Amino acid sequence: MTDRDTAPHRPQLPTGWRRLALRLPILLFRAGLGPLFGKRLLLLHHIGRVSRLDRMVVLEVVSYDPAAGSWTVASGFGAEADWYQNLREQPKTLIQFGNRPHAVTAHFLPAEEGAEIMAGYARRHPRTARRLCAFMSLPVDGGEASYREAGRAIPFVRLDAAERHARHGRGHA
Repeated sequence: MTDRDTAPHRPQLPTGWRRLALRLPILLFRAGLGPLFGKRLLLLHHIGRVSRLDRMVVLEVVSYDPAAGSWTVASGFGAEADWYQNLREQPKTLIQFGNRPHAVTAHFLPAEEGAEIMAGYARRHPRTARRLCAFMSLPVDGGEASYREAGRAIPFVRLDAAERHARHGRGHA
């Protein structure tokens, strides 16, 4: 059992107008307006585990490494989020970043790497990090240690671009 399996609280999925507001960025990406989000958001395609239908979700980019061709995202709804579980079953997928599509492979990061990522994210975006932790009912006091602890409970996924790894001979099993 990992720290992520014992996360203190899974936020309620939004309904009504809040759900609509969260789905609006998908429409903007599909309309070719992805560049409006800069390097902060990406559109992730994933295949439904049960329906086998193409699904989409817009996720915040926690970190982006253009040289490595990788994006790191977090599951604010924990390991139970549909997109997260769908990627577990089918890790090879597509993302749209700006207006460019990328074939990617999902890699699920260990809790200790999540701790490092969250600490760095909190340094770069302190207000957003505080809000994310509050949303997930993860206690933080603003100190790096508390963000590291929160990062151990948040599932992080690194999306590695297939074309970047093929060019550099870095394959993934």
